[in-house]
Amino acid sequence: MSFDGRLLSGVSVLAAVVESGSFVRAADALGVTTSGVSRAISRLEARIGARLLDRTTRSVSLTDEGRRFYEQVKPSLANIEDAATLAAGSANIVRGRLRVNIDPVVSQLILPGRLGKFLDLYPDLSLDCVTRDHIGDLVADGIDVAVRFGQAPSSSLIVRKLADLQVITVASPGYLKRRGRPGEPGDLVNHTCIDYRDPVTRQAYDWEFHKGRKIIAVKTNSRLLLSDAATMLTECLAGTGVAQVFAVVAKDYIKSGKLIALLPQWSDERFPLNAYYPSRHHPAAKVRAFVDFILAAVR
Repeated sequence: MSFDGRLLSGVSVLAAVVESGSFVRAADALGVTTSGVSRAISRLEARIGARLLDRTTRSVSLTDEGRRFYEQVKPSLANIEDAATLAAGSANIVRGRLRVNIDPVVSQLILPGRLGKFLDLYPDLSLDCVTRDHIGDLVADGIDVAVRFGQAPSSSLIVRKLADLQVITVASPGYLKRRGRPGEPGDLVNHTCIDYRDPVTRQAYDWEFHKGRKIIAVKTNSRLLLSDAATMLTECLAGTGVAQVFAVVAKDYIKSGKLIALLPQWSDERFPLNAYYPSRHHPAAKVRAFVDFILAAVR
């Protein structure tokens, strides 16, 4: 059985349950939900291939297999705790293994070419990036921090807003030469637009245009629906159609003339980018360093 962060995370949750005597108290100690604790234990049991806990409505106790397993891992947990105590004096040092859940748009369009520079800043850090359409269970998956657009489905996670990213409408010069330039949002019904799929609803995102408090929704004419942000940008650059993208992604292409910003008077829409933490405890230095890195990238 190979070792990974999820195994250690599951063992830590098991220790919290054993020491506190209940899922509820373990959840409170870890700063997660009771259901999160239950899922972590179930995944640990599935990974090991044995039932570790007997659960009743009133109590939780180790099975025989669970007792043998816990007696073997308990000394290692104590060693980890001792190591953490020794490291407390250097809590601001960025090192160790950082596991991050990243939104596909961030992974595909904002971070490429930047991760090496981040690692150069912290030679004692290793980075494990997981790109997903959904946030998943951070505790059970051993995730230190998630960077996602929009709101997470779980209210138990700790949220920090990183930025409100501007949404703009763009097209290539070649496309505009063929089809003309829209003067108002409603003109897009006569243009070829590239739709992007919402990973939650699995439907195309609605096209909206914001001017102050005024919002106009436009039913676009689209024959291309994509779930890959990099492909959407590539097709827009190639002149396939009009697209809505984040300004931070398009700015260099606009500066070089490869893309043209359309309807600038209707470009007040913003979309939140958040960091999600699985615990109420103060984030480790490596987590703070990565969040600062993301902030610098989107600014």
